[in-house]
Amino acid sequence: MGPHDDANFTAHWAAHDLGEVVVAAKDVKARVLELGQAITRDYAKNPPLLVCVLKGAVNFMADLMRAIELPVEIDFMAVSSYGAATKTSGVVRIVKDLDVDLAGRDVLIVEDVVDSGLTLNYLRQYLGARSPRSLEVCALLLKEGEQRVEQDLKYVGFSIPSTFVVGYGLDVNERYRNLDAIYTFTGQA
Repeated sequence: MGPHDDANFTAHWAAHDLGEVVVAAKDVKARVLELGQAITRDYAKNPPLLVCVLKGAVNFMADLMRAIELPVEIDFMAVSSYGAATKTSGVVRIVKDLDVDLAGRDVLIVEDVVDSGLTLNYLRQYLGARSPRSLEVCALLLKEGEQRVEQDLKYVGFSIPSTFVVGYGLDVNERYRNLDAIYTFTGQA
């Protein structure tokens, strides 16, 4: 058992900015495997195009695609709605668009966290206009009580309290993405 297998492990360089463990590394790993199994079952006849929303969903996407036992394709989008803040601004800017055609494809948006839902709502409209056969969402985290837009999420990893979290791809000013678990952030942004 290595140091990263311990649910209470915190990198020494980050400990002063982190609060409690919201989702332990072992729980993340187990849930990602379950999500991969569900996606494998649901898309058995038509493997989906996985659209990773950069940068926060990179860790999740990497583990999720390995847990899907289908010949999936991947692509990446980068959107900005936070800047350096810890709350979404609600104004979405496309930083990097997709490289592939979505027409007639089954598309699964892979998102790190859904809070207000405004960014995800924008993405759904933006990608839906490209005539995919289906367009669904797999979100690692859903913040309870934050949604300003009704969400229909096909796959959700965890519902968490409305607190700012880091780790497993989630950051503050590009830091903490490499932590295995998900923590509350208690430092200064």
